[in-house]
Amino acid sequence: MSKKALLIIPPDRFNEDELNHPKAELEQAGVQVTVASTKTGEITGDNAGKAEAEVIFTDVAATDYDVVAVIGGSGTITHLWENEELQVYLKDAHDQKILVAGICAGSVVVAKTGLLSERKGTCYPVDVMKNELAANNVEYVEQHVVAHDDVITSDGPDGAKEFGQSMVRTIG
Repeated sequence: MSKKALLIIPPDRFNEDELNHPKAELEQAGVQVTVASTKTGEITGDNAGKAEAEVIFTDVAATDYDVVAVIGGSGTITHLWENEELQVYLKDAHDQKILVAGICAGSVVVAKTGLLSERKGTCYPVDVMKNELAANNVEYVEQHVVAHDDVITSDGPDGAKEFGQSMVRTIG
């Protein structure tokens, strides 16, 4: 049985490296990757790159995937940080033993679920994001990837490849 990953991007202004590098690592390992958002169709990244959101995340069951990851970018702050449907979706995925992951601003979305409370995590090293982790009782660690058995966070573009490799290792 092949493994599957759901990568959730904001409806605009996702970070291209944070999507493309982990996606490539997953696909090279034989993982089937689906890109989701809050809308379908072509989405423009922070640097004018394009991605195709194949599904709306609420239209697919998290249990169909081995990992659900929230990708960063400036649009993640605007569109996903306060998205309660996404927080519930991630908590439900975690309850079903699905790996939950976030990179850069996506790490903050994961922190807001409470899944990292009293644990270590990472995000892009700027105060606004580090403060969000602290506000959600997460100990910020300055490294590319912080991997628990059930939740993975990453700092951003510099750690994007390692983030993808960590997801591959964890879902085995």
